[in-house]
Amino acid sequence: MDSLQKQTLNPNKHLKEQFVSNLHGSSILEIAALLTIVPLLVLLRYSIGLHCRTDNNGKAISSKKNDDDIVVSRNWKAYTYAISLDFIFIVFPMLLFFTVLSEWVYLGAVLLSLLLLLILSVTAKRSSTALQRAGQSLSFRASVSSYRVALMLITCLCILAVDFTIFPRRYAKTETYGTSLMDLGVGSFVLANAIVSRQARDVSSGFVIPLSPPLSIIKSFVTGSALCKLSPTFSCNCFRNWITGLKATAPLLLLGFIRLVTTSGVDYQVHVTEYGVHWNFFFTLAGISILTSFVNIPAKYCGILGFTVLAGYQTWLVSGLNTYLLSDERGTDIISKNKEGVFSILGYWGMYLLGVHLGYRLFYAKHSNIRSTTSSIARVFLVSLLLWIVTILLDNYVERISRRTCNMPYVTWVLAQDLQALGIFMLSRYIPMNKLSSLEEAIDQNLLATFLLANIFTGMVNLAIDTIFASPVSSLMILSIYAFALSAIIGTVHFSGFRLKFW
Repeated sequence: MDSLQKQTLNPNKHLKEQFVSNLHGSSILEIAALLTIVPLLVLLRYSIGLHCRTDNNGKAISSKKNDDDIVVSRNWKAYTYAISLDFIFIVFPMLLFFTVLSEWVYLGAVLLSLLLLLILSVTAKRSSTALQRAGQSLSFRASVSSYRVALMLITCLCILAVDFTIFPRRYAKTETYGTSLMDLGVGSFVLANAIVSRQARDVSSGFVIPLSPPLSIIKSFVTGSALCKLSPTFSCNCFRNWITGLKATAPLLLLGFIRLVTTSGVDYQVHVTEYGVHWNFFFTLAGISILTSFVNIPAKYCGILGFTVLAGYQTWLVSGLNTYLLSDERGTDIISKNKEGVFSILGYWGMYLLGVHLGYRLFYAKHSNIRSTTSSIARVFLVSLLLWIVTILLDNYVERISRRTCNMPYVTWVLAQDLQALGIFMLSRYIPMNKLSSLEEAIDQNLLATFLLANIFTGMVNLAIDTIFASPVSSLMILSIYAFALSAIIGTVHFSGFRLKFW
């Protein structure tokens, strides 16, 4: 009987799943241009100045770009003004290039690059003087923070925008092979956190994988055993460290199960071929965390292990595993139902290990300087160039790039693209009196909260609106309101002095 039929909160679930299925992505060049625009927008925002800094308690510190004196002020109006400027010059242009200006990506990248070069040439003479007066330039650590925040903003914008027709289908996740903007998400978060992990910094007491979500910025502590020697206490120490790592992975597993239960409970659309029937990104993060805690070696050897893992996994893929993973065939067992998520852990773990090694060699080894010096910037761009060459060779002669399997070409593509973006962020050292923007600081202090809030908003919008039938004008208005509300709420939390951490 009709009256007894199951009611659903998401009547167009099937249509929405089809809307993000069977896609083939865009070109590597277009994604590279798009990911060049994002850091350029941030650097241009730095050049404008007019930041509203905060003290250690998160209270507003009102200042102008070239003021020698910083006046502390708990002025909500000044802080609101700064956050609004950040939204206007960073977030809103990003949203436009991801949607209605997607056909102007190449021109946008060129014009923004020329504009930044013009600004840098004008400020070049006073740059050295300003940096000497300030005593330091924006450090590599701050550049990574800026990159991670930009990655979070991209993620937050895309997870909702992908459900609207104004978001180009070529930017949504690919079905089998190919490259797209959203394909970079999971790999970029894994790599960004590998580069700044305690293991990469050669902290012998252990290392942290603060794996940021796309979907996440989740702090997953994994105790290291690098100091363990062959001694009577070796097994005991390693066992204790591994158990500690497993306990710390519990929040990731908890979030994974919460996502699984909630999406099933509200009949939310799920693209099964992304990770599997039950799997999601949180489980992938937990898998990486467990593997890294179980096999913990010094950063200088992580590159060898990472390459070995990736080479073995790639050999397995081309020997027939890729046919199984990319097929529609699914058995009744739990592994077969979640084959993409289970097997791709090997690729992401190899990526994490290579990221640890690159972070150590490029930034933390004795020959490196943690400041964004010209030599360190040059090294980053050089390594990125070499990885681009390797990516093109692998994509053409071994196997096409596949996020779904996380094969070796995908790993090198993520490495090349992310290092290129990070290198652009590091150019901030040439902007006098540079400083993380107010919105960047707010999101950086509340990464996990930002992601969780974005997911709540995304779910609410999808359940309240038939996004695939919204007009372009309505879509852009909804996305703009969503982005501004997200920025405003996180900014308010930061201004109030709170730092939302859940464990």
